[in-house]
Formats: sequence, structure tokens, C-alpha cells
Amino acid sequence: MRTIIFLLLLLGALAFFSLNVKRLVSYLIVGKGEERTDNFPARLKNVLSIVFGQKKLLREPAAGWMHFFIFWGFVILLTAILESFLQGLGRNLSFAFLGAIYGPLVFAQDTLGVLVILSILFALFRRNILRVKRLQGDRHSKFDANLILTLILLIMVSMFLQNAAHIAVERSTPGAGDTLDAGWRYVSSAISMLFLGYGHGTQALLFEIFWWSHVLLVLGFLNYLPYSKHLHIVSSAFNVYFSSLRPKGELKPLDLEAENITRFGAGDIEDLTWKQLLDGYTCTECGRCNSVCPAYLTGKPLSPRKIVTDIRRRTMEKAPDILAESDPPDMMLVDGYINEDELWSCTTCRACMEECPVTIEHVNAIVDMRRYLVLNESRFPPELAAAYKNIENNYTVWAFNWRDRAKWTEGYNVPTAANLNDEFDVLYWVGCAGSFDMRYQKVARAFVQLMKLANVKFAILGNEEKCTGDPARRSGNEYLAQTLIKENIETLNRHKVKKIVATCPHCFNTLKNEYPDFGGKYEVVHHTQFIIHLIESGRLKMTPSQKARITYHDSCYIGRYNGIFDEPRRIIGKLDGAKLIEMKRSKDKGFCCGAGGARMWMEEKAGKRINIERTEEALATNPDVIASACPFCMTMLTDGVKAKEAESVEVKDVAELILEALNGAEVGATVN
Repeated sequence: MRTIIFLLLLLGALAFFSLNVKRLVSYLIVGKGEERTDNFPARLKNVLSIVFGQKKLLREPAAGWMHFFIFWGFVILLTAILESFLQGLGRNLSFAFLGAIYGPLVFAQDTLGVLVILSILFALFRRNILRVKRLQGDRHSKFDANLILTLILLIMVSMFLQNAAHIAVERSTPGAGDTLDAGWRYVSSAISMLFLGYGHGTQALLFEIFWWSHVLLVLGFLNYLPYSKHLHIVSSAFNVYFSSLRPKGELKPLDLEAENITRFGAGDIEDLTWKQLLDGYTCTECGRCNSVCPAYLTGKPLSPRKIVTDIRRRTMEKAPDILAESDPPDMMLVDGYINEDELWSCTTCRACMEECPVTIEHVNAIVDMRRYLVLNESRFPPELAAAYKNIENNYTVWAFNWRDRAKWTEGYNVPTAANLNDEFDVLYWVGCAGSFDMRYQKVARAFVQLMKLANVKFAILGNEEKCTGDPARRSGNEYLAQTLIKENIETLNRHKVKKIVATCPHCFNTLKNEYPDFGGKYEVVHHTQFIIHLIESGRLKMTPSQKARITYHDSCYIGRYNGIFDEPRRIIGKLDGAKLIEMKRSKDKGFCCGAGGARMWMEEKAGKRINIERTEEALATNPDVIASACPFCMTMLTDGVKAKEAESVEVKDVAELILEALNGAEVGATVN
């Protein structure tokens, strides 16, 4: 009878769990199709490093190791759970038939069981006593997290008590011996001492109580998961496997000429892809995304965690109606769950995606919703209206005449592609900032002088150059962006361009990662990569420079997006008198300046200004110079230094620092 009851219970629990999994998978069909099955080796590598190696979680050591032990405890303890199920068919059945492997296996089970219990207690302590800020959600989220942790704790405790009682039963059975390898189960064996004073019948009863408790807890836990935020235990490996292998800096283009399109971008869940809906299932609500988001940390409406959980909530609400072909509620994802202010607060810095332990793609979803607002509703901040108009009329976000794009070169003898009859090795993509921003024109001139000193055969497009489309794309105006991209590609191909160097990370990223989608395939490098190559190849001869304390600010679009962290630091390292001091948040954990995602052209109306937060962090290093390699970052940091009245601190591009060290001249001097 015991076996029959157990089998019926097991089959019922597995059937109920399977139905829930089938239900959740069917909801994904509501999303748009997307190819995510290419390059099996790379996808498997991601699973091994991120899921099994816990690479991303270990970026935060204390919480990372806690989760590491819980995860691996569960992996190893699956064998203990299966053995418990085996005992449902017969009390003395076990994996002892494995022979020599069995002893080390049960030793690992006991060891990891203890580590899991300690990790769970630490997790409960952090969540409820220390009250770590990023872990604090709404009442339901807190209850859910504590319930899951408590269930895991009880599963571990019941496992030890079950094994301890079984050892006690074996020891009290004449001639039976320690069939459970009690010497290997050192923790369970020690606990079994508590039951030695009881009679054989009582010990057997205790075993039954603990065994049934363990089995019921395991099956109850399994069937609670589909209704919990801890569904990630099931979905995270799949989410990581299907994570994007495309360049980090690439936004997937919209097919603006597709037939039967009812709306562009994402206004509701059926406009998102199945992978974006899977992201919603997989969110652990750990808050790591919020803990690094510059908008969230400075009091803006945006919470990356909320964006993803709102997608999940909307999916659970609307998908059943769509599949049942019934009328869903009128409310949509955008406006109903996520408002405009949240979407426009994003700087697209990618910090949330870098920290997410299950590779959720927050930024792509946000940009898709921006696309919906711009392309379908014509809703965007008023400042963007002026920017779009400027781009349409002058091919730049600023209100300058396009005919003045090359005016900054006066007196510097800068060749154009047309004048050189396309006979050049490198095209310098100046960008709108280098062309029109008075401060960054100095950087463009400095870089030109460096190339001349190194005898680089280069050219610029001059008045033929147009905005790359980055501000339009990141703000959701895909139509305007694609128009610019196609026109620029036509120009580049006409001049037979093969290699491009850019001083603006946003231009660099767009040219390198997004132009190939439209047929524009070129070798694209950032000027920090180009400069360090010129120095290390001996084409630029360094001389001793003045001593200075320099802190370097990582631009998101060459840093997190394109992995350019070492080159700018190596450049600073070539300045003999310079001492590089890192900020608290640097490299892939660097803090955004606040200008990305077209935020450069939008007012910051809520909370603390992001550039002030970053400037304060830079000034805390007591620098003489704050170095950057991006026009947006330079503008934001310069404004921050002025606001903090730190007049003694200079903000300079690395190109300016190298030119000063090379010739001791004031930046801006003519080199013919």
C-alpha cells in the first residue's frame, strides 16, 4: 500500500508539473519568432560558464558563493532525492549498487547538504535582518522569496533526518550492519546518535515520518515553482542557452517594408519575441540590475527589474486570452504596465544586462517599446522633436548647417576623401561632436595631429559625412536611423572605404556593429585602439611628461558594449609622469555619464543628475585630470566639474594627453 500511495503521488505531482510547464511554454508562442539555435558550441559554453560556473553571480562574491553552494548542492542532491524516491519502492533500496562510487557520492551529499543549509540561513539573514536594499521587493515578492528559502531549508533538514533515522534503524537491526555507508554519511551518522535511545519500532516510525516529509516537501516545491519567481530554477539554463550571440552593441533592425505589419516596435507582449517573454519567466528579482542602473540609483522612474517583471505579469494575464481566442483586456503593456517616463529614463548603458546572472536583455526590450511610442504614437520627449528635425534637415542632432561640418579643419590642412581621389589608408569618422561641438573640435584636431605625426595616410568625408543614426536608433526612431545608415553606406562605398577610425564611441559602435546589417562592412576601430597601436609600433615617440594623477572614465559604448578597457589605460600608462587612479566603479562595472540612449538631448527632470553622481566619484580619487574617450562623456563630466566648482581638475581626452606629451604644445596648435 505504501508503494502504491507513493507512486500515485509521484505520478500525480509530475503530471501536474508537466501540465504547468506545457502551459508556460504555450504562452511563449504568443511572442514573435526569432532564430536562437545557431552556434551550438558557443551556446553550450555560455551554459557551462554562466549556469554551472556561476560566472556572473560570482561578480558579487558574498552572494555569489552563497548561490554557488545552493546551486551545486541542488545538482548533487538530486541524486539524494532520486534515492529517496527509490526508497518509496522499498525502504532499503539505494544506489549502493554503484559500488566504489557510492561512498564518495553520499559523502558529497552530506557535505553539500550542510553548505546548502548554511547558505540558506545566510540568505535569510541578508534578506530579513541585514535587509539588503536590492533584495527588497513588494509584499508578495518578499513572501515568495522567504517561502522558497524555507522550503529548501526544510528539504535539507528532512533529508538529514531521514538518513539519520535510517542509519539508526540499520544499527538497531541485529546483523544488518551499516548498509547506508554510515562512515561516508558523516553528518547523517552523527545525527543518528539522537535516535539510539529509541526502540527499533520507534526508529522505523521516525524514518517513515521524515521520509514522507522529505518526499512531500520535494514534490510540493516542484509544483510551486511554476507559480513563483523562482521559476528561474527551471528556465535559467534555457534562457542562457538562447541568449544573444550577436555583437553586444547591435540592435536588431526592424523590417520597415514588411507586409501585414500592424504596428512597429513593442506595444504589447505579442510584439515582443518569445525570448523576451522567456526573459520574463527567468527574472529572479535579485535586483542586481537595479543596483547598477544609473537611472534607478539617481531617483529616476526606471527600474530594469520592474520592466522585466511587468512583461511577465502581462504575459500571464494576456497570453491565455490570446490562445483561447477571447477578447483580452484593453490595457496594453505600454501605458498599462510600463509608462513613458520609465522608458525614456534609460541611458542604454547596458549595466543591467552585464550584471544579470541569467542574461536577461533589458535594453533591447526598452528600445523596442521606444520604437512603438515613436513610430506608432509619435510620442517622445519634446527635446527629441528638435533633434529629429535637425537630423532630417542638417544630418546632425545640433542646429548647425551641414555645410559647416568640415569648418573645424580650417588651418589644419585636413584632407578629404574626395580631394585624395580615394587614395588613403584610413577614413577618420569625425562625428557630429567633433564637427560641431567647440570643445570636442579640439579633440578632433589633436587626433588629426597625432595621425600626421605618425605619417598616417588618412582622410575625412567632410561635408559628405552624416550622423551615423545612433541617437535616432536608441531613441526609437528606426525609420530616420535607417535612412541615415543607408545614405552613409552609399557614401562610404563610393569612396571605397575599407578601414574607419572614430573618436566617438557611439559612432564607432554603430559603424562596427550595426552597419553590417545593411551591407556596410568595414574594419572599424576606436581612436584609443588606433593611438596605442601607433605608440607601441614606434610610430609615435613618447617623451617624459608632467606628473599628474589621472582617473579614467569608461565610456559604456566602447567599454561594456565593445570590451575596450585596456587600450585607454595602456595609453595613460605611456605617460611617464602619470599615475592612474581607478574609480570605485570602473571597467565593466563603470558608471554611465548619463548621456547614452539619446539622453544627451533630453532634460533630466527627476532625481539627482547622473553626471553629478559620476563626477563626484571621479573627484573622490583626488585627480588632476579626468580622462575620457567620448564626446558625450567629456561634456557630461565637464558640466559636472563646473557644477562641483572643482576648477583645478581638467577633463581631457586621451588623444589630448598624448599630443601634449609628444610635443609639449598647447592642444590646437597647427601641424602641417
